[in-house]
Amino acid sequence: MEDRFYRIATLALSLFYFVVLFAHYLKGREKKNFNYARLMARSAIFGALSTILYVVPIFSINLPFLPSFLSLHFDEIPAFIAGYAYGPLTAFLVLFIKTLIKLPFSQSLSVGEFTDLILSAIFLLPSTLIYKKMRNLKGVFAGFVVGFFLQNVAALILNIYVMLPFYIFVMGMSEESLLSLCRLANASINDLKWSYGLFAVLPLNVIKDSIVLFVTFFAYRFLHKALRFESQGE
Repeated sequence: MEDRFYRIATLALSLFYFVVLFAHYLKGREKKNFNYARLMARSAIFGALSTILYVVPIFSINLPFLPSFLSLHFDEIPAFIAGYAYGPLTAFLVLFIKTLIKLPFSQSLSVGEFTDLILSAIFLLPSTLIYKKMRNLKGVFAGFVVGFFLQNVAALILNIYVMLPFYIFVMGMSEESLLSLCRLANASINDLKWSYGLFAVLPLNVIKDSIVLFVTFFAYRFLHKALRFESQGE
């Protein structure tokens, strides 16, 4: 019953989060000219790059102190660059396109892909929204900090109360078997709740987010003049 409550609450909070962000972003847009063809072209290009970074094995890194089913992916880098250059909507569409492309190859009945979509959006949208309002280094770092914090909190909750129970159900594994698999990589993991979250999920996301933000910062500084930068975003 407790797990069911947390899953429902997590879904409700996620939906509320996206509704608020989307409403804020659309505020006052009715009077602006909007080029949908250009938006979709940009989203498709960066979405393809994001997909490559997500599915090609060479770009997936396993860490020795984490369970084998957890790996580093860097598909958020193209979405970040697109979001800073063209706005939050483009960033979200990049993530959405990447998710749609990967769905036919899903090994988690699409739950893993949509969880990744939610977590990446929680990471990117606050960062790109803040940068849209503050186009300077202060805006960059403020966005990084907010997105970093929100995604790591959301990743803990979603992994503990949604992803792990789902994988146990789908794979037909017992909790004891999965815990043993986790402990082979990291003996500090004593249970599949907060111990797993603090010693597996949190280190994975802190390392991944730090690399993504570092690469994004320098890649965007190098590429932004080559991109069709618009001061008002999308």
